[in-house]
Amino acid sequence: MVKIVIENMGQKEVTGKAGTSALRLLHENFVDWMHACGGKGRCTTCKMILVRGTDALGLLTDAEKRYRQTGQLGATERLACQAEILGDCTIRTPEEYKLPHQAYTD
Repeated sequence: MVKIVIENMGQKEVTGKAGTSALRLLHENFVDWMHACGGKGRCTTCKMILVRGTDALGLLTDAEKRYRQTGQLGATERLACQAEILGDCTIRTPEEYKLPHQAYTD
């Protein structure tokens, strides 16, 4: 089991099976997370900011590499639909993709 802590959602913790995408783990734990393209790596709306646990995520996917090259994905950002969770990590929701019905603790 792996754990994701969402720092700006009151340290909310979600758990699941290692090797699963962050987006899938979030949804399996009933956390709404923006994803306009349906989790296919075709946009950046599921972006998450990695606070801790860089080594807990799989390698960058081709989609993430493409967005990094165009400057749409920063060095500490990953796409939740693409990032494979291999260990415990802490993330934040970017300001521009916060959902209006979610409670954030910034």
